Amino acid sequence: MTDLLIHSMSEFSSIILPCLDEAKVTDIAEIGSEFGGMSKVLADRAEKLGGTLRCIDPEPAPGFAEWAAAEDHVQHIAQPSLDALKSCEAADAWFVDGDHNYYTVFHELAVIDALQKAADRPLLAFLHDVSWPCARRDFYYAPQRVPPGWRHPHSYDHGVRLDEEGVQAGRGLRGMGAFAVALDAGGPRNGVLTAVEDFLKEADSEERPLFYAHIPAVLGLGVIFDAEAPWAETLAEFLLPFHANPLIARLEENRLRNYLEVIDWQDRSADAA
Repeated sequence: MTDLLIHSMSEFSSIILPCLDEAKVTDIAEIGSEFGGMSKVLADRAEKLGGTLRCIDPEPAPGFAEWAAAEDHVQHIAQPSLDALKSCEAADAWFVDGDHNYYTVFHELAVIDALQKAADRPLLAFLHDVSWPCARRDFYYAPQRVPPGWRHPHSYDHGVRLDEEGVQAGRGLRGMGAFAVALDAGGPRNGVLTAVEDFLKEADSEERPLFYAHIPAVLGLGVIFDAEAPWAETLAEFLLPFHANPLIARLEENRLRNYLEVIDWQDRSADAA
């Protein structure tokens, strides 16, 4: 299956980097490195400012660990996120792009928030995959790490399509063995956006209000930040034109429908062969 889908968090660099500049971010923590596209953008920035980058990923792409080891300001923690976070410290900014399911993301955010509070530092977190297909449906890279009761029935062999809450055997967007998808979308404790919303319900308060911006492109970027941080108002004004922008959302939907058509064509060609 050809890889035509633009999906890296680095595509948001023109939005993310100005936010980091405004918040005067130097020390960064990243969950989920995959091929290292965003990691290298963040590492370059950290190096220029004398900062650090911590990358948490138990199974990054080949070559990533060697790259990280060669960079003095980069630390690679080869553990699952919820294990690694037990010994982590607060950071100026967090990037959450690891296992895209409710249990993992909700608990990642809860621990990150606790770390920031304990250090009396504002929360600034960027989350990927808050839009379709992971917004309301769990995806699992390692289902065994999600406890029973939190883990939905899932399949490595079924795919998902826009406007369909179920799955299709051997059709649609699917992991081809790399990840599993929940058999049904929606409902409680299901999906990345659901995890973000539930976290905000618990963490947002009059004593410590939080802002959330949702950019509906490239599978979705979510930004959670402390509303009382000295840079919060400027960030909010900068992000507002992108937040829930209907034109951006429509372009993303069109992009995904075209991509799914390509997958269908490939599947039909494979069947014919």
